[in-house]
Amino acid sequence: MPGIEAKEDINEIRSYSDTILATANGHREPRKAIDAINWSLGMKIYHTVIPCILAFLITFSSSVTVPATSALMVEFNISQTAAILSGTLYMLGLAFGPMIMAPLSEFIGRRWLYLVTSSSIIAFAGGAGAAQTFATHLICRFFCGFLGSAGIAIGAGTIMDVWGVAKAGGLARLLFICGPFLGPSLGPLVGAYVMHEYHGDWRWTQWVVALIGAPIWIMILFMKETSDARIEQNAEYSGRLGTVKLALSTLNAAVVRSMNILTTEAIAFSITLYTGYAYAVVFSYFASATYVYQLDYDFTDREVGLAFISVIIGYFLAVVMYMIIDATLYARAVRNAPTGRPAPEHRLYAGMIGSIFVPIGLFWYAWAPQPGGHWAAAVASGIPFGLGAFVLFLSSMIYLVESYGAGAAASALAANGAFRYLLGAVFPLFTVQMYEKLGVHWAGSVFAFLSLALLPIPWLLFKFGHRLRKNSRFITSVSV
Repeated sequence: MPGIEAKEDINEIRSYSDTILATANGHREPRKAIDAINWSLGMKIYHTVIPCILAFLITFSSSVTVPATSALMVEFNISQTAAILSGTLYMLGLAFGPMIMAPLSEFIGRRWLYLVTSSSIIAFAGGAGAAQTFATHLICRFFCGFLGSAGIAIGAGTIMDVWGVAKAGGLARLLFICGPFLGPSLGPLVGAYVMHEYHGDWRWTQWVVALIGAPIWIMILFMKETSDARIEQNAEYSGRLGTVKLALSTLNAAVVRSMNILTTEAIAFSITLYTGYAYAVVFSYFASATYVYQLDYDFTDREVGLAFISVIIGYFLAVVMYMIIDATLYARAVRNAPTGRPAPEHRLYAGMIGSIFVPIGLFWYAWAPQPGGHWAAAVASGIPFGLGAFVLFLSSMIYLVESYGAGAAASALAANGAFRYLLGAVFPLFTVQMYEKLGVHWAGSVFAFLSLALLPIPWLLFKFGHRLRKNSRFITSVSV
């Protein structure tokens, strides 16, 4: 990556998006679309708004069905666990979709992939809402996530195409990264209000996704192609058969290499395990909140959705905290480094702090709810939890980027994303059952104790990361 300026408080976000671009480009070094960089400011903003809104909408759809669980149970005469599958199948689509969809940008370009993504969201969200059988609903939900996930996979690449590495694009990169966290947090709130407006009709939780996606689809029609990173035909890969071979080769690089890094590299495995757990607990938090707040405080679905605003407050505080740490502790490390580029472990300062806030928020959420107590005491637990989870995510992802370099980090991030969404799909399936069997306090404590067990990971990597990087097969250079 380029040299690091101590006071560029969002340069870590640039690094993260640059590496995601490498993932979308078949694990090659990022290439700039020169024409896109020279566009007018208005055109740049136009091509920035689309991927940011798409990233939000795609993850928003993952949790918008949370308030519809009871309605799905009644409509299709199914159990609660079966009703939760609506979110689980969608998350599975998000987990595996980018591995296959992202390399397609090499062949058809970003604009056409955006059209596929937005069209799929509208079609399958509408189909999920109109479904007359639960099986049809689940199939539509899966393909909505699977095909729609391409928007996340190539979004950062589009922003990189438009803004390059200039600091002016820092806000755009920040907005794009916030989308996958803000979307799931606002989904239950919007879903609850939409259902209330339409007299408890769960189908509107899907149709609202299609309605939001429709104007995005219209905007995409007027997009220009931002990337010049197209596959260049050569003698080895000429013709239709050669294109198929090249597509399979690209897919192999995207999947096999990612799994290889995840399963053989201690740094990638530990970071993926920790961030995956933290992200999955966010979905467990959403799944349990309806049970907890209705049991102890008699909240409506709308009030439960409003309670998630505390988590969003935590996200914004996390961004502020990361910027402060970057301007102080990390800036000091830059000054002390002989080359001006400190060891990647210095990116873990925020992650170490975040590792403390996550169990604090989870223990708070586990023990604050009391029958007859004040609801604000329990709802406020979302602030330290959201702060810890998001700042841990930012810190860990940038650590992966700077540890592995552009090519290998792209594979590590791809595996991290798949694992993160996979856990997010599974955790809600057993969360409510845990709360019913163990009670609110001890069920919540199980998640908190697990976060305590994972807490040492950033601290240990800070101390021993240099040794692990030295012994890595995928890291070509080791900073002191």
